Amino acid sequence: MSKKNSSVILKNQFRDFKDLSKVYSNFQKKLEKLNSKSFLVAVSGGPDSLALAALTKAFYYKKNKKFFYVLINHKIRSNSSKEAIKVKNLVFKLGIKLKIITNESKIRKNIQSEARNIRYNLLLDFCKKHKIKTILTAHNLEDQVETFLIRLSRGSGLTGLSSMRPLIILNKTVKLSRPLLDLNKSTLKIISKKIFGKYFKDPSNKDQKYLRSKIRNLKNPLEKSGIEYNQIIKSINNLNSSKIILDDYYTQIIKKLVKKENKKISINLKKFNILKDEIKMRVINESIKHIKKNYYSIRSKKVIRLIQHIQYKNFSQTTLGGCIFYKNKGLLCLKEEKN
Repeated sequence: MSKKNSSVILKNQFRDFKDLSKVYSNFQKKLEKLNSKSFLVAVSGGPDSLALAALTKAFYYKKNKKFFYVLINHKIRSNSSKEAIKVKNLVFKLGIKLKIITNESKIRKNIQSEARNIRYNLLLDFCKKHKIKTILTAHNLEDQVETFLIRLSRGSGLTGLSSMRPLIILNKTVKLSRPLLDLNKSTLKIISKKIFGKYFKDPSNKDQKYLRSKIRNLKNPLEKSGIEYNQIIKSINNLNSSKIILDDYYTQIIKKLVKKENKKISINLKKFNILKDEIKMRVINESIKHIKKNYYSIRSKKVIRLIQHIQYKNFSQTTLGGCIFYKNKGLLCLKEEKN
C-alpha cells in the first residue's frame, strides 16, 4: 500500500473499514483516559507493535499529541541491528521517526527475563530525559494467555495468575499502558498489513529453548481440544477481580510488617513467620521491587526457596533478585546487591 493511501486511512481513523474503525474508536477512548501530553511507544517490528504505531499515528492526526517511538536493540541475535534499521525505514514512510537504543550490557542468563528488565530500564531513562509520563506497549490477548500459562506452569499463586493489567505504575513519574490487551493478534496483523504492507517476524518466537515459545505452540492443540483462548481470558478476568479485593488486604499487611528506607528494607520476622506462604511471597516481591525499582515479580520457586532458607537457624545471608537478604535483631533485612 502506498504512503498516500496509508496516510489517508490513518487521518480518517480507519472509518472506511467497519471493524477497524471500532478498534480505533476503542483505542482512542483508552488513550484519552490516560490524559497524557506525550507518550513513548515501544516498537519491535512485529505485527503487534506496528499496529500500535499505526493506531497512535491515527490518534496523533486527531488529537495532535506528541509520540516518541523507541526500539530497544539487545544485539542478542546477529542480524538484530540490520532488522532494527529495516523497521526504522518502514515506519519512516508514514512520518514516524523511530529512535533505536542499543543495549550495551551483556545478557548471560535468563535471557528473556533480563532483556525485559533492561528494556524497561532503558525506556524509563528515555522517559526521564524527554519528560514522558506514559509508555505504551503492544501486549495483546494472546500475550495475556501465554503469560497466564507460563505462570501456571511455574506454580504461581493468585497474584501471578491474574496476569497483566491494562495500566500499571512503573515509578513515581511513569506509568505503563497496554491498550491492546483485549485484541487478538489476527486483528493486529490486519492493521499492520493494511498500513505498512508488511511486518517482521522475530526468529526467537519459534526458538524452543524459550518457555514462551513452547507455550505459544500450544495454542492450536489447545483449541482443537476445545480450550479456547477467550475462555482462558474469562478465567484470568475472574482471578483479577479476586486479586483486586486481596490487594487491599496485602497493603495493610505490608504496612504493619515492612519498614522502608531509601536503600534498605526491614521486615518484622515474628509477624512474617506466621503468615501464609502466598502472603510471604507477596511481601518479599514487593520489597525487592521497592529496592530494585522493577515491576516484574521473582519466580515463585525462587521466593519459596528463600522463605525456607530464612527458617534455618544457621541462616546468615543470601541473594535474590539483585538484593542481599540477612537477619538483624529480629528483622529480615534486604539491600541492593552491589556488582
